[in-house]
Amino acid sequence: MSALVDSFGRVHRDLRVSLTDKCNLRCTYCMPAEGLDWMPAAEMLTDDEIVRVVGIAVRDLGITEVRLTGGEPLLRRGLVDLVRRLADLRPRPKLSMTTNGIGLAKVVEALAGAGLNRVNVSLDTLDRETFVTLSRRDRLDDVLAGLDGALAFGLVPVKVNTVLMRGINDHEALDLLHYCLDRDLSLRFIEQMPLDAQHGWDRSIMVTAAEIQSMLSSKHELTPVAERGSAPAEEFLVDGGPATVGIIASVSRPFCGSCDRVRLTADGQIRNCLFAREESDIRSALRTGGDDAEIVRRIQVSIAGKKAGHGIDDPTFLQPDRPMSAIGG
Repeated sequence: MSALVDSFGRVHRDLRVSLTDKCNLRCTYCMPAEGLDWMPAAEMLTDDEIVRVVGIAVRDLGITEVRLTGGEPLLRRGLVDLVRRLADLRPRPKLSMTTNGIGLAKVVEALAGAGLNRVNVSLDTLDRETFVTLSRRDRLDDVLAGLDGALAFGLVPVKVNTVLMRGINDHEALDLLHYCLDRDLSLRFIEQMPLDAQHGWDRSIMVTAAEIQSMLSSKHELTPVAERGSAPAEEFLVDGGPATVGIIASVSRPFCGSCDRVRLTADGQIRNCLFAREESDIRSALRTGGDDAEIVRRIQVSIAGKKAGHGIDDPTFLQPDRPMSAIGG
């Protein structure tokens, strides 16, 4: 097995696999109300192709964690069987999924039985009207039911991802924290990033990690957890613990120096950074008879070219052409 190491010595063990670019929400910080031009089905990787690439990654490149993402991964047909096939790989990777939670309650038992280890669920508000404003859909009850289901079937720790937006839901920081503390959910606040399809991101109105920390500290004592490793979230014990809250400060306090993540898009492109403007084509190798060694080589070449950081603070920074829904988180 060869470690997947870039030129800065970062070892990559976490593979994010996007299963679709489609989503059943229209969150204002992600895409326009009318949605986007979705990928043609023929361009998307098949289940067999996904299993092959992930199998090579865990067997030959040292990948130990696989996160299924989207778009919204629950929209992928045959998801439960795909999870089962990934769980059967050897070495067996840890399997997680990032989802908006809509429809999760209906399939959570099957997903847990197939081998999914845990989930991250996006939840930006506890207020129904605000949920509709942000997502343009009236589905808050479905998301909350999905969280309950994930807890009931042991997909723990159940992590909640929250993006605060100034003047919209930033006043709910403490309410969201208390909701999660009461239910043994692990809350992660995420700074809004320049990954929207509209390219309308404005750093001046982004709610920063420092602001979030200040909001939470107004009612609770936050103590930094000593060891962070390659995790994107800075974790804090809440009132001495054991409960924690995390803040992912991708913009204001970047953690690129310890990044261990690589991404496979739904149409078979390797991305070595969430903000990369270049991709490495895996799909063509899969569909033109490329052997496993060729797949390994293409992934290694991509990671070898990974930059030191995302460069958001650089005046020459350009937002990726693809929006978050097409990249996969």
